[in-house]
Amino acid sequence: MLATVLVCFVQHGSANDWPQFRGPGGNASAEMTRTPIRWDDQHNLAWKAKLPGRGASSPIIVGDRAYITAYSGYGIDPDDFGNKDDLRLHVIALDKKSGTRIWEKTLVASVQTQNCTRRVIDHGYATSTPVSDGDAVFAYFGVSGLYAFSKEGKPIWHANTGEKTAGFGSASSPVIHKNLVIVNASIESQNVVAFDKTSGKKVWEIPDVKRSWCTPCLARSRAGKTELIINQIDTVRGFDPLSGRVLWTCQGIPDYTVPVPISQDGVVYCLGGRSNRALAIQLGGSGDVTRSHKLWDLPKGANVTSPVYVDGRLYWASDKGIMNCIDAETGKEIYKSRLPTKKRIYGSIVRGGDHLYVTTRDQGVVVLSISHEYKVVSQNRFSADDSKLNAGPAVSEGSLYIRSDGFLYRITESNR
Repeated sequence: MLATVLVCFVQHGSANDWPQFRGPGGNASAEMTRTPIRWDDQHNLAWKAKLPGRGASSPIIVGDRAYITAYSGYGIDPDDFGNKDDLRLHVIALDKKSGTRIWEKTLVASVQTQNCTRRVIDHGYATSTPVSDGDAVFAYFGVSGLYAFSKEGKPIWHANTGEKTAGFGSASSPVIHKNLVIVNASIESQNVVAFDKTSGKKVWEIPDVKRSWCTPCLARSRAGKTELIINQIDTVRGFDPLSGRVLWTCQGIPDYTVPVPISQDGVVYCLGGRSNRALAIQLGGSGDVTRSHKLWDLPKGANVTSPVYVDGRLYWASDKGIMNCIDAETGKEIYKSRLPTKKRIYGSIVRGGDHLYVTTRDQGVVVLSISHEYKVVSQNRFSADDSKLNAGPAVSEGSLYIRSDGFLYRITESNR
């Protein structure tokens, strides 16, 4: 595990960074930190920054910056979608200590952007979390493409990945591996595409990636080899991330997939499907590894939300509002309990120190103890902000960065 963490920090910056969707390695875990467990409008709130529009993307923290995306002009009011020509996409950089806006870039959305519906407005048009290597930030907007900006906000390049759409639209977030920015454009073109992060030139392309809204997972086998994991309908596949060459395939979940695969100690864990399934695959295989490397396959999981691994257990809050904990080695259920919300949950669980953070859409953030039992420590809301919470928090230097549809917040213990 330490080797995996060190490799991630070499690629993306310091140990204080949360450089991509679900943080270092995509595993949503800030183990060696102490994070706040209680807050509201008056307590432990370091700053509150108004955003130019809505969004389901999460913030990232790199160096002294917080980056986030949003959309405005169309698909804001569920009773009046407005004119699609007015849709604007935003990439914002803020000072992570003060919340002061450093720069904002406003982009005109592609004419291929899907028309708004009540299903689409549930997620909106800024669903992909950006990624940064410290020198540049890369923001993906589905059919509107992948944008690269310098740390100071200068446009570097823009690349298209396809013009198709499906369901609620785009969702996958880009990841960085060495000199590559990798995007799962299954929904836009049924491809996974790698671009040179400096020039924007396409380096390789993986075809036939179907019904996958998942962010790619970069995982290390027990032999120390990095594998690119793509979870799609019916199949999980491992690739060489530098060439896009397929390494292995495994029978997967017989439905579309959204949750991000996570990895630990040479094993990758995948959730997905409307009927909810979960499976574990040992990395390092070759060819069809269904019989040789699939460790377990269970009729439980989540349709949208992703898990976190802690001390031999997998935790996740399903989109149906159910908190789950299973033994990661066997898949055996440890506990299952209803969270204090009746709404669907779209933000995935995050670990901060000794606690788990579950973002609900309407009841704030639920803080749980890391335990073999369901224990709620606190439930935290901002009474002055009734907009929805669709994204999981970022963690940096003991602070939580939480976005609602209206604001980005930094939560820090006031005695620090």
